[in-house]
Amino acid sequence: MKHLQLFSKKHRDSLLNKRKGETKFGERLTLLGNITNIYDALKDLDVEYVIFGISESIGVFANHGKSGTEDTWEATIKFLLNIQNNDFIQSNKVVVLGHLDYDGQLETIKNTHKSEKKQVQSARQFVEEIDKDVSHIVYSIIKAGKTPIIIGGGHNNAYGNLKGSALALNQQISAINFDAHTDFRTEEGRHSGNGFSYAYAEGFLNRYMVFGLHENYTSKNIFKKLDKLQCADYISYEAISIRKDISFNKALNRSEKFMGKDYFGIELDCDTMQNVPSSAMTPNGFTTKQARRFVHHFGMQKKAVYLHICEAIPTGAYNVGKLITYLVTDFIKAKQHANR
Repeated sequence: MKHLQLFSKKHRDSLLNKRKGETKFGERLTLLGNITNIYDALKDLDVEYVIFGISESIGVFANHGKSGTEDTWEATIKFLLNIQNNDFIQSNKVVVLGHLDYDGQLETIKNTHKSEKKQVQSARQFVEEIDKDVSHIVYSIIKAGKTPIIIGGGHNNAYGNLKGSALALNQQISAINFDAHTDFRTEEGRHSGNGFSYAYAEGFLNRYMVFGLHENYTSKNIFKKLDKLQCADYISYEAISIRKDISFNKALNRSEKFMGKDYFGIELDCDTMQNVPSSAMTPNGFTTKQARRFVHHFGMQKKAVYLHICEAIPTGAYNVGKLITYLVTDFIKAKQHANR
């Protein structure tokens, strides 16, 4: 797979800040050497979680959005490596695989075509290539009996996550999406706004719950589409936090009940958290504490098969990498607690 860059010991060591008397998370996790097949490399390892990044903003650009999501992986991994390895979270059950790198591809697309329309069309075609890479990696990890944790890129990658999971499990899977938007838009060519609709149309997605949907940024047609589907539901941000029709905890429980007994993926779009730099940053949204609570709650469910954190844009003084590290470790801790 030409776009997969394995995470090397040399890169790990360059990011580690060792201190006497401490053991950092990055010192004990597992790295893979030169491999020819992800499944074969993972199947016999005594690990439970495989972390990999997606360095791209092509799907966001294809949706006329703000680029920058390609930087999330590198911003996160340096913080994740340097948290403490202790009794609350032990890194010996974690593999850092590496990241899918599409560096320069978006510039190539822009330089190849003069008109924005042609650029967008070309980007949407390339998203299909990214889909193949993501679905293959997720498939390989789950088939090997491990849990993928996917960091970075646009929400277009939900499609690859769902397809790879469904193929590995040989059944449809569901999704709980912590998001201000449905990303269930028209199948007009692949982009960050229609990963779930494509996954549903192609038979990979079963039940779909959107948690925290922003009413002001959801079209009437999307609401009609969701209302017609018995397998889809949503709880808006306004219902939870403004009108208080339902409490945050009850919304979690209602969403869990809706998911039923299906295997499901946890999708978290950073644009639903207040003032977190993202492709569609919001001045009003859930707190980071609520996001952490969401990840913990659904990470505790034994049917949760992956975690995907996307759409963040590292910029300025806001520490996106540290925030995502909290979310990743909350998920691992929740899974570890549930499996005791």
